[in-house]
Amino acid sequence: MSLAGGGGVMDEVKRFLRHAAPSRYLAASAVALGFDMGSFLMLLALGIAAAPAAALSYALGIGVHWFISSRAVFVAGVAERGPARTRQKALFVASALVGLALTAGIVGLGAALGLDPRLAKIAAVGVSFTATWLLRARIVFAV
Repeated sequence: MSLAGGGGVMDEVKRFLRHAAPSRYLAASAVALGFDMGSFLMLLALGIAAAPAAALSYALGIGVHWFISSRAVFVAGVAERGPARTRQKALFVASALVGLALTAGIVGLGAALGLDPRLAKIAAVGVSFTATWLLRARIVFAV
């Protein structure tokens, strides 16, 4: 690692953060999932139908995930304030909407098939996690 000019240290920091991103993303996702699942179970207990409950709880998780992702996961890829950051937030929301559609669709289908909505939600988590990770790592926060 070069300590002299040429961005050597910064290049090494960016490289480290890119390699650490999957484990940090998993941790951020776990925290956001805690908010998501907790609110999902609460909404079910309040009598909200499974698919809308899944969509609402997922939306809460989106906010938590942006906060953590932009500050602890994809630090090297966060755009500067201004139009670039606004575009990045829009892409993040778009990636979340892909995850939301997958989540609501899988939970709704599971409920229509008579499956326990909690089991359908667990299946949806895996599919949504994979899809949003790929979108965020390769598009939203691409360095």
